[in-house]
Amino acid sequence: MKKVAIIGAGIGGISTAIRLAHKGFEVSVFEENTYAGGKLSSFNLNGYRFDAGPSLFTLPNLVEELFELVGKNPKEYFEYIKLPDICHYFWEDATKLTAWAENERFAKEVEEITGEPAQKILNFLKDSAFKYEVLDGLFLQDSLHKFSTWTSAKALKGYLNLPKLGIFGTMNEANEKLFKNPKIVQLFNRYATYNGSDPYQTPATLNIIPHLEYNIGAFFPKKGMVSITNSLVKLAEDLGVQFFYENKVEEILVEKDKVSGIRYSNISEKSISKAFDVVVSNMDVTPTYRKLMPNQKHPDRLLNQPKSSSGVIFYWGIKKQFAELGLHNIFFSDDYQKEFNTMFQEKTISNDPTVYINITSKLKPDDAPKGCENWFVLINAPANEGQNWDKIIANTRQNVVQKVSRMLGENIADLIECEEILDPRTIESKTSSAQGALYGNSSNNRYAAFLRHANFSSKIKNLYFVGGSVHPGGGIPLAISSAKIACKYIEI
Repeated sequence: MKKVAIIGAGIGGISTAIRLAHKGFEVSVFEENTYAGGKLSSFNLNGYRFDAGPSLFTLPNLVEELFELVGKNPKEYFEYIKLPDICHYFWEDATKLTAWAENERFAKEVEEITGEPAQKILNFLKDSAFKYEVLDGLFLQDSLHKFSTWTSAKALKGYLNLPKLGIFGTMNEANEKLFKNPKIVQLFNRYATYNGSDPYQTPATLNIIPHLEYNIGAFFPKKGMVSITNSLVKLAEDLGVQFFYENKVEEILVEKDKVSGIRYSNISEKSISKAFDVVVSNMDVTPTYRKLMPNQKHPDRLLNQPKSSSGVIFYWGIKKQFAELGLHNIFFSDDYQKEFNTMFQEKTISNDPTVYINITSKLKPDDAPKGCENWFVLINAPANEGQNWDKIIANTRQNVVQKVSRMLGENIADLIECEEILDPRTIESKTSSAQGALYGNSSNNRYAAFLRHANFSSKIKNLYFVGGSVHPGGGIPLAISSAKIACKYIEI
């Protein structure tokens, strides 16, 4: 039986482990932390539970597919519900808008509140579905680094529809052309942040993203986002996968351009070399090369690409409940373009940032004490380039407290009874994400999809890559998809 070492127990690594165990490999997962999931983990603080990272669940079929692949019933491991309301939006002029999951209801609310014709919303969502249908099979399910992908029927469909895919203009340009109300432009521009990009630079192709929420649905795991990780780890273990926590991989061993194993250190800091037939890195591709293969040739053109945004997250225990807030909430900035210029050009956080607040206790009451709420407060931030983060965080915290207090009519500072903070430095150290970038390379140009590393090495045999820093991109669905693509090429 061939042996596989997977470096990192992020969602991409766990999904890879399941698929390879099903194929008949002996799979070992090495994780430096004491827990699995990477960014998709959780922690408790003073009676509050927080999901540490991703807070939006879309395309649950990709998770269910892993259970069905091995003949298991997903519901025995994992349950979720579909959200009736996707997000609650707030603007400084007191405009409030609920993005309902039912498209007709959402479009009608947009028209009533902003004057933007409902039919334009429905047309936009229909076009988003069309773009996704064309691009899903080509970009999200196959490797862009295999000639067969570009000669397939799916590729031909893509070629024929190229002018309709938004490749040659930006997301903002496309949205401003369609919508007259700047609030609705801003609402749909925000989807660029789902892969850490700038709507004023990223191609309009990314207008496929709203399709996931509005046409397929946004969901919530009944036991919190971390239950995605926990259920998949349980499935992997049921298949015989072994997880080695507090084991730090220090080197990928290569002999004659072929993987021969790994060298790692365990909790006692003893260095161990072990032979493996296949190595899969779920670690960010940049430190995989720079730290684990310092003597191998590096694909510098890909590794040196500009990074996606990162984030500053305040985890707040709030000793009050707010009826006007839902699971997902956005408090928009007044000058969205300035906010992105500040982030990507000035490499800092705007004094008027857009604030995202996720409150899982709305649907899972035991995540907070009675009468309280657990606030996951995310502000988009630049990747770490040595900025004075302590100063930036202090300034940002003050601005966020003032902004949310102003827009809710309540002094939030007086309600915060406990706090934890995550920033680009700690994201980098905890998850081995280069510069703390949440999605690897940015997608701020039309060629970005081609500037992600392949899911396999073209230079070193039996070396593969999964996770958000490689093809097809960041986020839970794409990380799971990266595992599926990589496993196509790993054979017994």
